[in-house]
Amino acid sequence: MDDVDPELIDLPDPPRSQRTFTIAVLGLGALAALAMVFALRQDVLYALAAGQPSSLGDLHGATPAALDGHINSFVSGDALLGVVGGLRYERPLRDDTFRALPVAGRDDLWVEVRVPAGQENGRWEPPRSFQGHLERFDAAGPSHRGLAAAIEEATAVRVPRGALLLVDGEDPTHARWSILLASLLLGFAAWNAVGIARLVRRVT
Repeated sequence: MDDVDPELIDLPDPPRSQRTFTIAVLGLGALAALAMVFALRQDVLYALAAGQPSSLGDLHGATPAALDGHINSFVSGDALLGVVGGLRYERPLRDDTFRALPVAGRDDLWVEVRVPAGQENGRWEPPRSFQGHLERFDAAGPSHRGLAAAIEEATAVRVPRGALLLVDGEDPTHARWSILLASLLLGFAAWNAVGIARLVRRVT
């Protein structure tokens, strides 16, 4: 057994208030990390989805039951998109622009399409075949959180509660970043929990 320096033994215990503050900070950090993992859960599940899309056929006639059965899945479908209520927006570090457009004749199903750089002009027409991630507006990941509110604010077109968004071009491989991020957050939460356990054990 290694000899213990008697001067270290004689040192006073750290103030309880500082220890309590440290435990509180570690606890809040762990809870925040777990909350972010919970927010990423749909993206993580989508990243683990099958590599082949499920065909929904004509999106104009797709029933709510058929759509609900493919929430957070990789799907494909065909549709004519409307222009009323559409929203154009950009994203940082990307030259392409994006548009969220409703499927013609529906207000409960929207499609996000990417417009390549240089093609944003009066002649651009949205595609009619789509393949990507089907998700709910109100349960969307970080990239689309708040999109429904932005549509309503910019266009005065109401997006019904429970409406769906098909993100064209987003296959499961595009969501693999969420697995890495969720793993890092879980590791951070576990590290904080270990730190709390050590501090509490020293008190007893």
